[in-house]
Amino acid sequence: MQSQQLSPLQPVHNLKPYKRMEGTHQIERFFRVAASLDVDKEDLRRYYNFIDQKVADLLLIAQHKAKANDRITVETRDLPITKGLQESIHQFEKLDLDIGLERILDRKVPEPPFDLPYSDEVVARLPIIAGGLSLALARTFKIIDPQTRHPATEQWERAFQIFDLLL
Repeated sequence: MQSQQLSPLQPVHNLKPYKRMEGTHQIERFFRVAASLDVDKEDLRRYYNFIDQKVADLLLIAQHKAKANDRITVETRDLPITKGLQESIHQFEKLDLDIGLERILDRKVPEPPFDLPYSDEVVARLPIIAGGLSLALARTFKIIDPQTRHPATEQWERAFQIFDLLL
């Protein structure tokens, strides 16, 4: 491999380009509107990991319910949507009209492979369910500490613990 000599006047090329996370502006705006929170790049990673894990948990429970009922596909009725999550989903739909987070979640929400396939309706609802989880998460920070503006690592961990107890 040929070594290149860089002169002081040559432009510097970033050797480690910044990896841009998709939907950064929408997620930041969503947290500001939903709970008056400012989130940073690390918070976005935590957020995406949270959504991935919670959607996978919901789909795993739905798989078990569909199997128990001898169905060959996972239907919407198999998803363990509580009354509280359903209300968060409806509130998210109203809130998201101006933000556009659902479009980002539609591309980012994983569909973990399990034994049974998902119905088209389940696949179509996953982004809105992730939106409801997002709204509930944002509001959890205000329950933990009503004065918080930028959630610290400890607050993220506490919010995750609360969700683990509920889901």
